[in-house]
Amino acid sequence: MSINMKFRGIILFLSLFSIVFADEKFNPHDLPRPLILEYPEIEVKHLDEEEVSLRCTSWRVAVEANNMNPWKSIPYECADYVKDYMMGKGYSIDLQMVYNEAMEFARNVELSGDGKDVWVFDVDETLISNLPYYADHGYGLELFDHNEFDKWVEKGLAPVIESSLKLYQEVQGLGFKVFLLTGRKEEHRGVTVENLQNAGFQKWDKLLLRSSEDHGKTATIYKSEKRSEMVDEGYRILGNSGDQWSDLLGAAVSLRSFKLPNPMYYIA
Repeated sequence: MSINMKFRGIILFLSLFSIVFADEKFNPHDLPRPLILEYPEIEVKHLDEEEVSLRCTSWRVAVEANNMNPWKSIPYECADYVKDYMMGKGYSIDLQMVYNEAMEFARNVELSGDGKDVWVFDVDETLISNLPYYADHGYGLELFDHNEFDKWVEKGLAPVIESSLKLYQEVQGLGFKVFLLTGRKEEHRGVTVENLQNAGFQKWDKLLLRSSEDHGKTATIYKSEKRSEMVDEGYRILGNSGDQWSDLLGAAVSLRSFKLPNPMYYIA
């Protein structure tokens, strides 16, 4: 072990020691994140089609389990695999599975009846789909381009995710307040409202978008702050649906969270 590594180890130990014995309440989110190693490149030329498919399936499972963060684009050799998954039955079956679990929870959790029980929904790849955009950009093979994506958002053409619309309508009928919490910019409020309404989503209780003061924050921090504000206002977050782990983790997490599949991109 090098001297530098030993020194870093000592610093880490001292920092953890100070956290444990400080007067402040211990918060596990203060601890450094574990080292995540990126998935190695697959030597495609040495593998047959079945082996590539199996390895790409393994990669997708690791993505959904949040074992791959952070990552910037899908592996080159998995481009056809991700396309086939998103456009085929696999994606729709996985979405239906999430709906089934979420609906089972919603029907069985006890609501207070005071109008303070909330279900939080993300928007993109949760209520509406940007698959037409990603179909033109390699299904996640290309690095994300904020300007190009904003142009797509401004068209207001994202189609509905049918299973999410069904869950949305059913939780409303059960008596949940519905809050929409999205990383979209406040300047896109008008087109987002129009797109959601055209897709069939009506009568939400709040639609929260990034204001100028939220720019530069990670999605985890931004969404944690917004959920914390909900809790401070007396709301109880019972359910939360999102396609990114950053929609679900952090502070003021819901009683149950439901991760929708998305192997096309990752947001911290």
